[in-house]
Amino acid sequence: TMLIGGLLAVGLIGCSGGRSPVNLGVSDGRLAPCPGSPNCVSSQADAVDQRVEPLRYAGEPAAARARLLETLNGMERAQLVQADEHYLHAEFRSAVLGFVDDVEFLFSLPGVIQVRSASRTGYYDFGVNRERVEAIRARFAPVAP
Repeated sequence: TMLIGGLLAVGLIGCSGGRSPVNLGVSDGRLAPCPGSPNCVSSQADAVDQRVEPLRYAGEPAAARARLLETLNGMERAQLVQADEHYLHAEFRSAVLGFVDDVEFLFSLPGVIQVRSASRTGYYDFGVNRERVEAIRARFAPVAP
């Protein structure tokens, strides 16, 4: 019963998702740096193991923003938290324990969307944040004619 109680406690903590980190958002034109833990990836990271490529688009930023919003809305367990002209923040909850990952997008330069995906709790993420960014990239990519 000790194990079951512990699992329930972890489940309840996971379901709460914790509070949104205070370091999210844009500061000096950049998304927050990743912490030292391997459960974060960012297109603005210096460390090779945390770096992902930004999303790229052609055309108007407003059209790319609309396409990105549509992409996020079509993904399971995603909830949009903030959507400004140049910044988007979505929360993704894990299916089993409800752990929350924060995914942010910054329209920085024409044709470029910076991206950051980080687990709110824990240390290792088993590559989940990197896989999510790549899934978003694949869904966001323009459809070939």
